[in-house]
Amino acid sequence: MAETGNAVQDNDAPLLVADDLSKSYGRLTACRDVSFALYPGEVLAIVGESGSGKSTLLQLLSAQLAPSAGGVSYRMRDGVMRDLASLGEAERRFLFRTDWGYVHQDPAQGLRMAVSAGANVGERLMAVGWNHYGRIRDAASSWLERVEIGIDRIDDEPRTYSGGMRQRLQIARNLVTEPRLVFMDEPTGGLDVSVQARLLDLMRNLVSELGLAAIVVTHDLAVARLLSHRVMVMKGGRVIETGLTDQVLDDPREPYTQLLVSSILPA
Repeated sequence: MAETGNAVQDNDAPLLVADDLSKSYGRLTACRDVSFALYPGEVLAIVGESGSGKSTLLQLLSAQLAPSAGGVSYRMRDGVMRDLASLGEAERRFLFRTDWGYVHQDPAQGLRMAVSAGANVGERLMAVGWNHYGRIRDAASSWLERVEIGIDRIDDEPRTYSGGMRQRLQIARNLVTEPRLVFMDEPTGGLDVSVQARLLDLMRNLVSELGLAAIVVTHDLAVARLLSHRVMVMKGGRVIETGLTDQVLDDPREPYTQLLVSSILPA
């Protein structure tokens, strides 16, 4: 067991547990009977075609949607597993400021576009009690460097940034408080291939360096292969195959997974 600051972390115990998680909208079932455990430092990719239920599942796991059945439990920093449904709104907001990060496909959803890049990063630090301007600016500068944004752009607004720079800024904003779990929703979607490659390399290095757990939703199996330890394949709201990333992608068992894999291979 390792202790960091006020956090007690047992790497042998799950960090997050989904138990028969389901979400329905009338007769439409978006997600059905999903169960798994995520461990500290583990990266899980949720893959599938559009409409497979993967984004709904991510919103359920991050407590942005209430489940129709089942539940999600999270191990707090004191080591106690808590049902997310039992948390008050203030407690959930606190989790998002401290233990959790959420990287949106569209960076504009995760950034304040009309304030400076430095303020975007510093705002999250102020939310957890930092109040010294010099320290906040130094931390923001350090994180901009880590995500390969020049310090000379610290006072520029994100709306003046390219798409790739905005996504890197969103990553800095999320990671500055050293969360234990990061949710990523199509983090490379809409970016040019060369920009995607650079961003993926950065994300892989940061996740490894910081020992983060992450849940990555993607339709791109190359993203899953590069970032994740384990893959869950979804179809029609259900998990139809799961396993170690290389195992699932190199030797898929289900015909649907075989089709997904073959679609990215050269003819």
